[in-house]
Amino acid sequence: MPLTGHQLIGATARRGSGEAFHAVHAASGEIIADPAFHGASLADVDEACTLAARAFDTYRALPDEARAAFLDDIAARIEAIGDALILRAMDETGLPRARLEGERARTTGQLRMFAALVRSGDAWDARIEPALPQRQPPRTDLRLRRIGIGPVAVFGASNFPLAFSVAGGDTASALAAGCPVVVKAHPAHPGTSELVGLAVQAAIAAAGLPEGVFSLLFDAGHEVGAALVAHPAIQAVGFTGSRRGGLALMAIAAARPAPIPVYAEMSSVNPNILLPAALARRGEALARDFVASVTLGCGQFCTNPGLVLAVGGEAFERFVAAAASAIAAVPAGVMLTAGIARAYAEGVERLASHPAVTTVAQGAKASGRATASLFRVRATDLLADARLAEECFGPCSVLVECEDADQLRRVLEQGEGQLTATLHVDDADHDAARALLPVLERKAGRILANGFPTGVEVCDAMVHGGPFPATSDGRSTSVGTAAIERFLRPVCYQNLPDALLPDALRDGNPLGLRRRVGGKVEAVATPA
Repeated sequence: MPLTGHQLIGATARRGSGEAFHAVHAASGEIIADPAFHGASLADVDEACTLAARAFDTYRALPDEARAAFLDDIAARIEAIGDALILRAMDETGLPRARLEGERARTTGQLRMFAALVRSGDAWDARIEPALPQRQPPRTDLRLRRIGIGPVAVFGASNFPLAFSVAGGDTASALAAGCPVVVKAHPAHPGTSELVGLAVQAAIAAAGLPEGVFSLLFDAGHEVGAALVAHPAIQAVGFTGSRRGGLALMAIAAARPAPIPVYAEMSSVNPNILLPAALARRGEALARDFVASVTLGCGQFCTNPGLVLAVGGEAFERFVAAAASAIAAVPAGVMLTAGIARAYAEGVERLASHPAVTTVAQGAKASGRATASLFRVRATDLLADARLAEECFGPCSVLVECEDADQLRRVLEQGEGQLTATLHVDDADHDAARALLPVLERKAGRILANGFPTGVEVCDAMVHGGPFPATSDGRSTSVGTAAIERFLRPVCYQNLPDALLPDALRDGNPLGLRRRVGGKVEAVATPA
């Protein structure tokens, strides 16, 4: 499938009229000459959003089976691209083949997961409260279901060119909810984005859906993204990226005449807490596993463990020594973009030059590549300067030496909202862990025990979100079936005749859904 550099607006594929830019080989920094990509114009943004608005009512009314089959077909078409997709993504991101093949499987797997959710009908949350005419005052018939919120703007993420990009989790959950999607491709991997976008576009044509169900726009700057969020047709935003970028989109969305929600995943240091018994018994092994997690993928995971907390003492020093030895052996790594590499270098320098920070160890150095770095600070100094706990996106972490359990708790209390928090715990640590759990529940979206957070299972029970600034709305998740809830809203139907009700709420339950009727789950007859 040859690349053209064309943006996809509805059923069309055409060159943008904005400024030209090229993809870059992440490993070498060399320009990938062909093709050139051109940014969208404001007219292109308006056309894509207008088409999405026109498509909404037709697409959301699609029968569940048809919408699920559409999602399945997107997954199959992405797989059918074959090695061309992996090779292009390797060029544009510097990520290894095995990582990208796994990410492709995650991408197609979550599309199929949402297809199964749509078929089940569970996301529509059908509820019925029958009329009570004899009650004083009488109650009329009330029925509720959830429907798509409207067209959604999705921003491709730099660190996941497939799973959090054109057909990634935000797009999959929005399409599952019945919402058309306008994607702003990440400029670091435009070729990868075009290949996946063409697969989605082909699936729309094959299903006979309105062309506005999906569009893909390019832009190397910020103008197109800002215009997209400000467009009156857009009703929600999905974003994974920097805090600065997320806050800028939130400000645009809040300033609209009709404000809209922005579901932004922005920053997290994912604290790991080494409790005393676990630290004493297996500190050296924990140190090695910790370094492997910090440096996985050159540290470019949003769940990277960027902060480690423990009470000081002999066991902690053994952990520090083992971690230092492991970090020193880490080769310099390729970062996703030159901009991310610069920001990482600046973050490392900020920590290294701080008078309260000690550099524990650094990995190998190489021109144009990222050096793994491990720092150390006393909890007293961190409590005095919260900036020491700010995210440094890359293969870097800070070890925090606490005087006692109370001081460790105060560090957690002062900390920002997180995607994850991890307890390393043995049986003798259970009382200490139990005392910290209320704090962690307030601070994090996912709490782990005896593991490391750089791995997100795509399933019903996963939460990939957390209190601000981990995400802009801590009530949401961007991974797992609950991600669909971001793009749904409830509608109540009061006393409508059965013939006018949506099938999900009609008498006789023609769709065979699990529904709450009169406060109880309705029994659903199984087919003979």
